[in-house]
Amino acid sequence: MFDKLQNPLALAGRLLMAVLFLPAGIAKLTGFAGTVGYISSVGLPMAQVGAALALVVEIVGAIALIAGFGTRAAAIVLAVFTLLASFFFHAYWAVPAEHQMIQQLLFFKNVAVVGGLLSIAAWGAGAWSVDARRGRA
Repeated sequence: MFDKLQNPLALAGRLLMAVLFLPAGIAKLTGFAGTVGYISSVGLPMAQVGAALALVVEIVGAIALIAGFGTRAAAIVLAVFTLLASFFFHAYWAVPAEHQMIQQLLFFKNVAVVGGLLSIAAWGAGAWSVDARRGRA
C-alpha cells in the first residue's frame, strides 16, 4: 500500500515543508527593516546581509522544494539554515524562565523540521518532481 503512496507523500512532504519557508521569506522581504532590527536585537553582526541571505535561502529553498528541483541540495541548505537560526533566535536556555517554554517549543519544532529536511535530502524528491524528470531523483 505504501509503495503506491510514496510519490504523493513525497510531494506532500515537500509542499508542507515549503509552507514553512516561503511565507517566512516573503515576510522578510516585505518587512526587511523589521527583520534587520530583529537580527540586530540578538547581537548578530551585519544584520542587513543576514536578512538578505535569510530571505533568499527561504524563498529559493521553498521554490526548489515545491518544484522538486535541486531538492537534495535545497533541503540540506534549509536544514543548516534552520538549525543555525534555532540557536540564535530560539535560545531557550538564555531567556528568563517565564519565556523558556515557548522558545523551547520553537527550538525543538525547528529540530524536527531539520529532521524532515534531512529525510528529503536522503530520499530525494520522488517521481513527481523536476529532479525525476531530469533523471536526478
